[in-house]
Amino acid sequence: MKARKVKYTDDKGEMAGDLVRIKDFLPSPDEPVESVTVTLDGDVLAFFQREASRRKTSYQRIIRNLVRSYMRRHRPLRT
Repeated sequence: MKARKVKYTDDKGEMAGDLVRIKDFLPSPDEPVESVTVTLDGDVLAFFQREASRRKTSYQRIIRNLVRSYMRRHRPLRT
């Protein structure tokens, strides 16, 4: 069975629904991003990959956010 090509002739670029402002989740351009290699147990990697699939994101992003959260929680307070 051949797939039918769909034409969107009625689309005039209108926005459907209300616009909602979301929290900025991207790192600041001033914050350098480093690449590292981390060795994880297979079950740990599988867990993050499943979570990423469920949440429709990348497992690297989940791990990066987890590490950042840990860092913010445990770094000394600045005086």
